[in-house]
Amino acid sequence: MEKSQLEIKVKHFEELTLHEVYDILQLRAEVFVVEQDCVYQDIDGKDEKALHIIGYYNEKIVAYTRCFAPNIYFEEAAIGRVVVNESHRKFGFGHDILEASVKAIEDHYQTKTIKLSAQQYLTKFYESHQFVQIGDGYLEDGIPHIGMIKKEKA
Repeated sequence: MEKSQLEIKVKHFEELTLHEVYDILQLRAEVFVVEQDCVYQDIDGKDEKALHIIGYYNEKIVAYTRCFAPNIYFEEAAIGRVVVNESHRKFGFGHDILEASVKAIEDHYQTKTIKLSAQQYLTKFYESHQFVQIGDGYLEDGIPHIGMIKKEKA
């Protein structure tokens, strides 16, 4: 399979179809629960407050994030649940979905300051998108994480 364009859709919770909700939850469980062998409460009551960034490839959801306005998840706008289907990671879709998420936050919330909680092994990935580490590392659901922030350039 050669890489083609990832189709991005940005939706509020109320705009998601039942099939999209199901496919998003399936993708998140597939990666965060099964692949990473991490039992945690993925459905946390925050999806209703999120802006959902959905990446489609051949009409299938293969990449996803959820974004939050400032003061919902963190004081800053936030990106979370960054996920790409394992079989599609070699095509750069992680970069595509993260860039779309940053743009969605800028467009919807009029801010360029964005915070996220990154799995530590992905630090270089986020640094390649101008996120910088803040604070000390910590365990979240048994997985090493680090806070990261992207600020508006002065």
